[in-house]
Amino acid sequence: MSGHAQIGEVAERTGLSLRTIRYYEEVGLVVPSARSQGGFRLYAEPDIERLEVIKRMKPLGFQLDEMRELLGILDAPRENEHTQDGRSRLHEFRQKAEDRCQSLRAQLHVAEDFSATLRKRLSE
Repeated sequence: MSGHAQIGEVAERTGLSLRTIRYYEEVGLVVPSARSQGGFRLYAEPDIERLEVIKRMKPLGFQLDEMRELLGILDAPRENEHTQDGRSRLHEFRQKAEDRCQSLRAQLHVAEDFSATLRKRLSE
């Protein structure tokens, strides 16, 4: 089947483990587009892109149910994003992502400051 990748290739491309990809399938976040005659999972480009989205949500603290909901909104036709509820939820998810990014930047600043302290100590 051309245009499809097996799970090992997908793991290599995304940086996710085989176990993680299988788990995301188990909980319904991603479903392989096809199976080979031998039963191997086959992923199309949209499946791989979906895994990349999930991968980016994880460090931002999104829970599985939030990921599922947000992926559902993103999967819906764009005109559905213009409903009051759809736009409202997208704004909430965007705000959560921005808040978490700000928190991560603060943590990074503390870590960089500590690293600079150690560098200074070593150069004395």
